[in-house]
Amino acid sequence: MRPVHVGYAAMSGGVPPRELVELCRLAEHAGFSGVMAADQLQPWLPVHDEAPHVWTLLAAIAEHTNGDLGPGAVAPIHTVHPFVIAQASATLAALHPGRHWLGIGAGEALSAHIAGRYWPEAPERLEMMWEAVDVIRKLFSGKEVRHRGEYVALEKSRLWTIDEKPPVLIATDGPVTARRAGREADGIITTASSVEKVAALMSRFDEGARDAGRSPSSLLKVLRVQLSWAPTQEEAERAAVEQWPMAAFGAVKSDLRSPYDVEQLTRRVRADDLHGRLLITSDPDVIRAQLQRYLDLGIDRLYLHNVGQHQRDWIATAGREIVPRLTA
Repeated sequence: MRPVHVGYAAMSGGVPPRELVELCRLAEHAGFSGVMAADQLQPWLPVHDEAPHVWTLLAAIAEHTNGDLGPGAVAPIHTVHPFVIAQASATLAALHPGRHWLGIGAGEALSAHIAGRYWPEAPERLEMMWEAVDVIRKLFSGKEVRHRGEYVALEKSRLWTIDEKPPVLIATDGPVTARRAGREADGIITTASSVEKVAALMSRFDEGARDAGRSPSSLLKVLRVQLSWAPTQEEAERAAVEQWPMAAFGAVKSDLRSPYDVEQLTRRVRADDLHGRLLITSDPDVIRAQLQRYLDLGIDRLYLHNVGQHQRDWIATAGREIVPRLTA
């Protein structure tokens, strides 16, 4: 039986970076296995009031923990050249061998728009992402790379610090991209929804792997689980509404450019709008049961993102009543 891998999602709004690093340390001590950090240039809501640089944060977290870690996920091209992302990732992997993975996604306007460029529609963003993935993977070979594509230009260059190739995981909720990830990437990251939807997405990922003559079991299946836990149900519902109301709007939020836009859009969201999109409960057994359903699908890693402010209580509760009771 393979070990259960449950990581901590360091994505809590309103938590300063020093405290976030300490929470990651406490999470590992409590039984969590790794860390997924958010790459955001702005917070989702003004109330969050924090948006630390992801690579600086990961470097600090790595020095205080021993588990795996990575961003889930960065979006190349929009604000950062793929070479810079490849260099940052390769350096983190060199500093902490065997621990780092690189999550890559198509991006969101909330962060991407600050460069003042045209914000493309989803199909074009995906093509941009795949071109960036191609460039990054070539750079991970350690060889000189020259690239002149539709979205990326790279003069003859190479990474000079590259001790190992970090696994490249594609962040997506879409079946077409999931299938392509199975063909071309080292794994997939997706956000938890219903068990049926997650199962269907992973099925497409497996199909893509088999299309390319690869074994699906050799690739990583990663699930970020968003939830609102608090000591009481009332507090859990209040935290969901105050801290993560955008869960009610799904993909719509990808086109929003400001935390104040998100705040305006979500001002009428109530707890009833979030049930079914966000696990809201004060009962650890409810959370454990739902996580077990995901693991039973063959998910390799879970990263738990509690959206509320009771982070230390959450870590202690999950480490005591949830993580040890899960089976792979």
